[in-house]
Order: sequence, then C-alpha cells, then structure tokens
Amino acid sequence: MIATALDHIPMPPVAKLLGWRLVDARPQDGWIRMAFDGKQDFCNPAGFIQGGMLSAMLDDTMGPAVFVMTEGRLFTTTISMTVNFLAPARPGPVTGEATVTQLGKTIAFVEGRLTSAEGTLLATASSSIRLVEAPLALQFNPSP
Repeated sequence: MIATALDHIPMPPVAKLLGWRLVDARPQDGWIRMAFDGKQDFCNPAGFIQGGMLSAMLDDTMGPAVFVMTEGRLFTTTISMTVNFLAPARPGPVTGEATVTQLGKTIAFVEGRLTSAEGTLLATASSSIRLVEAPLALQFNPSP
C-alpha cells in the first residue's frame, strides 16, 4: 500500500463504519482511490444501499484527496456537495475515486465517483471544500 499523510492520523469512527480503506493514491495529481464495504445494514427497504451512505462514502473520498495532495497540511470541511445517483447500489464492495480539480488558498473543488465491484458507475459528486490548517482542525478531534 502507498504511504500517505493519512497514515499519521487516527481513523475516525465513521470511516470504520463505512469500511474505508486506502487502495491507491497519486498525491501529486490530487487523485485517490478508496474501498468501502457496502454493508447490508446500509440498505433501504428495496435492498439497495441508501443514498446517504453513498454520499458519506463520496465525502470520505473527496476530503482525503485534498489531505493527501497537501501532504497532510490541509484538512477539509465540506461547504457543499452535489451528488448524482446513477444506478442502484447493491450490498458489496464499493470503490470511490476522487480528483482535486482546483486547490486554492482557502477553498478546493473536488470531483468524486463510486463504482460497484462489477464496474457499474453508481454515483458521482462535486464538492466545494473549505481548507483548514491541519494542526488547527485536528486538535479538536479526540483520539478514539
């Protein structure tokens, strides 16, 4: 596995819940790939992963793309996120990819996508993200 700035911070409980795992990253390109567990517990009555859980996976892919790109100097807080749900997501492995499209001094723009194990595009997202110096942001996060 590739070493990134993510190796130096504790994994938050929500990431554990989602089964979040770093698969690959190209920090210089602002690109990251994550794996998630699409658990049966995340499903709606129709048997598909609920959209809020997919949105959480997208958010937990796009923010880390910035963190990795900035070598852990900048933490992110989402200002806005637009999600497009393209196909029903069945329980099972879900892959998230994100690319930082613009990194400014205080705001970043990021695009993300989720795919199923079969390669079906499940959802896409774009996000505006506020940038915060990591030491300031992470001092308020008690270690689990």
